[in-house]
Order: sequence, then structure tokens, then C-alpha cells
Amino acid sequence: MIYVLLGTKAQLIKMAPVIMELRNRGLEYKFISTGQHKETTDDILANFQIPGPEMVLHQGRDIVSIRQMLAWGIKVVARAFRSRQALFPKNDGLVLVHGDTASTLLGALIAKLAGQKVGHVEAGLRSYNYFHPFPEELIRIAVGRLADIRFCPGQWAVQNVSGYRLGRNVDIGANTLQDSLRIILSRHSSLDLPIPDEEFGVVSIHRFENIKDKRSLLRIVELIELIAGQFSLLFILHKPTERKLRQFGLFDRLSALPGVEFRHRYDYLRFMRLVMAAKFVISDGGSNQEECFYLDKPLLLLRAATERQEGLGKNCVLSEYAPVKVKEFMESLRERQPTMPNELLGSPSARIVDVCEEYCVE
Repeated sequence: MIYVLLGTKAQLIKMAPVIMELRNRGLEYKFISTGQHKETTDDILANFQIPGPEMVLHQGRDIVSIRQMLAWGIKVVARAFRSRQALFPKNDGLVLVHGDTASTLLGALIAKLAGQKVGHVEAGLRSYNYFHPFPEELIRIAVGRLADIRFCPGQWAVQNVSGYRLGRNVDIGANTLQDSLRIILSRHSSLDLPIPDEEFGVVSIHRFENIKDKRSLLRIVELIELIAGQFSLLFILHKPTERKLRQFGLFDRLSALPGVEFRHRYDYLRFMRLVMAAKFVISDGGSNQEECFYLDKPLLLLRAATERQEGLGKNCVLSEYAPVKVKEFMESLRERQPTMPNELLGSPSARIVDVCEEYCVE
């Protein structure tokens, strides 16, 4: 029996192809949600045309603050403990958790306490800096130690966990996001979406370390000010980011910049359509780093460090918040010619399900 235990929209995007592969092979599985991003996962289910979770451990609004997360975590653990027989009806299953979120850690702990095996998808990514990204780096280390199977997206990731004595490391070749993009690219062309006629960039900022306080968010706004006016910028408003911009009195300053247009968050299909049409992307997201690499889309990554290798030294510039790197990135766009997406070879999701089949034999 396979259990897929997820909580965030990014996890669902990356694990949707695994769920689709399980369904295509007729394997028994159970989809469980922690409810960390309950409101914003419904459109992703529709995008990938997969059924929703059979069990949701928390019903309520998306978790967007530290205070909410603490209360949510306690509720999830309590619900899982009370419902452990219904949660894991079979004792010899494999629980798939993904990435580096609070849901990843809670899922792995709940599974281990219930006597289940844990499969960690996207294992082995490292920045080798405990505080960038925080707490993601620590979560990956902890879940990697708890996991019985570590599904690593390439040899670099395998090497990072090769010293672990317990568990099995499986090289799945690439990130499952590669499969997600393959599915999305086959569907996005028919969407009705307002696209600017002129060249433009897409901006997506949401990470905790960039919006946690006024100093951090002001640094982001000042970097955007270096870019504004050179190209139109479509600034995607994540709810936590918008709330912090208004709280710190920076929303009006950002909206007054030439060429900046706020857009509310799109579903995944439409967001990727926007990225495909853009000349470049400015983001702090790890998934965006991977997506832009597969699409060969220029990316300015507004982070101090990244645990991912995709695109570095190629299409991706790690800014380290340095104005000189931002200016160099913008100058390089003038000479860059449009390119086609990289060819997506193989299926990491299929490799994961190959291993899952071992746990589906009656």
C-alpha cells in the first residue's frame, strides 16, 4: 500500500505526476493532506485532473504565519494520532513525503510513529548553510535521516546522502517537476490569459526570509527598483507577501514604480503560461529555479543561497542580494536570444513508482 502524504501546493504540483503514474498502473494508494495549503490546492487538482485527498488532517484556511503553523502542527499530529487506524489501515506500507516543508517533517514523523516505511521524494538537496534556506535545510537533513528510501533527483543529490548508514538511495535522474512541466506544456496553449504585447518579466516573491521583517522586504523592493522601467514587470501577489508589503508601508512604493503591474496568483497552468511568454523571471522560489532551467528561461534568484543546482552558471543568476549582480543580469538580457525549452528526457515519476510497486505486492 502506498500513502502519499502532502500539504502544500508546490508539493502537489511535483507529486501529481507520481499520483497519475500510480493510477495508470492500477496500484493501490491513499492520498492524505495535512491541509497546510488547503485553499490553493483545489485548482492544482483540476489542472492535473486527479482526485482530491481521501483524508484531510486539517480543515481551514492556508497556513501563512508562524503562529498559525504552530497551532496547525499540533492539530495535525493530534488528528493523526486519533485517526491512526483509519490513516494507515495497512502496517506494511510506504509513505511518500516530499521536499522540505513542515508537512514533510510532520508526515515523516507520523509515518514512523505508525510503523510505516518512509520514502522521501526530492531527497539529497543541500545548500550546506543551515540558515539559507531556513528551516528547509534542517528539515531535509532530518527527513533524510528518518527515510527508509531517499528518492534523489540526480547523482549530486545521491552523493549528499551517501554517508547515511540506514536506508536506501535511489537516483531518479531528475526532479519530478520535469514530468509536471511535460504535462502542463501539453495543455497550456489553449488558455485565455492577458499577455502584454511588450517584453516583460514575471516577479514572484514569497519566501519567509524575504518577507519576515521590514528590513528584508525593503531589500527586495530596492532591488526591484533597480530593474523597474527597463521592462514591464508582472508582480504576482502571494497573500503573505501582499500582507507584509502593506504592513511595512511598502505596497504603495512598489506600485508606484514604472512598469510594475500587480497580478493576483494564478493557477499553475496559467502561471506557467505567463512564464513561457516572459522574457525573464525574478523569483525566490526553488521550484521556479527548476522550472526556468527546464524552460531555459533567464532567472534572477533573489536568495543568499540555494540547495538546487539546476541552472546555476547557465540561465540562473544567484543574486546573493548584490545590486551589481542584479545589474549584470539585466545587462545580459539585452543580448540573449529567445530559446526553446530543454528536451525533457525520461520520467522521474515512473522511476519512483517502479520502487513503489515493491510495496504493492499482495
